[in-house]
Amino acid sequence: MTKELTSYMIEKVTALMEAPTCCAEAKAVCREWLDAVGTDKEAETTKKLFAEVEADIMPVDGLIAFAGSEAGVKVFGEEMAKNVLAHAEEIKKNGAKFCDCPACTACAAIIAKKAEL
Repeated sequence: MTKELTSYMIEKVTALMEAPTCCAEAKAVCREWLDAVGTDKEAETTKKLFAEVEADIMPVDGLIAFAGSEAGVKVFGEEMAKNVLAHAEEIKKNGAKFCDCPACTACAAIIAKKAEL
C-alpha cells in the first residue's frame, strides 16, 4: 500500500470507528485493522475489514424500507422515523445508492479503494 493510500485508509477507518452510527462489530474490526497496519497481519485484516464494511453499508432502499417499518419506528421513534424516511427518499431521488449517515459514508469511502488494495 502506498503511503497516500495508507493515510487515506487510516483516516476513513478511524472515521468509521468513531461514527455514532457504527455498530460494535465494525468498531472491533476497525480497531483490529488499525492495529495491523504495517504488520504481517495487514493483508488478512484488510480482507476482514472489506467484508465488514460491505456487509454493513446500508443500501438506500433498505433504509427506506426500515424507516417506514414498525421496527424503524421502534428504533428511531415515530417522528424521527418519518424524518429518516423523508431524507432517504430525497437522497434516493438525487441518485444516492446508500445511506449517507457517517458510518455508511465512511464504508463507501473504504469500499471505493478496494481495487487499489
